[in-house]
Amino acid sequence: MDLNKLSSKIIGAAIEVHKILGPGLLESAYEECLCKELGLKGISFDRQMPLPLEYKGDKLDCGYRLDVVVENSIILELKACEEIEPIHKAQLFTYLKLSKLSLGLLLNFNVSLMRDGIVRIVNESREKLDNSGIDN
Repeated sequence: MDLNKLSSKIIGAAIEVHKILGPGLLESAYEECLCKELGLKGISFDRQMPLPLEYKGDKLDCGYRLDVVVENSIILELKACEEIEPIHKAQLFTYLKLSKLSLGLLLNFNVSLMRDGIVRIVNESREKLDNSGIDN
């Protein structure tokens, strides 16, 4: 599936979860419900995927976990915080670089309107390698 179409479906699922639950819960509750919603839409995903760090040719387990990876293509980093901070964006960008994936969505559920809690991050170096055609 095209990454833009897939990201639109993911955002639709996040909006549905937010519509039902609203802000104020723990990230783990949103993760559980978002994964349920993705499953209902027939979208495959993996939760809490380990992300090893490669250092001098060795893969090291440093405890990094990706919240959700959708269709082995898009990383979802879920938050339930006051506001998205630059460190949250940097974290997702680093996950994209380490995983060699090209698209990530930062989803902050602690907002009045879900659309205000969505940040799309593109790994431009990956995009240039695979020419996937994602708009910045």
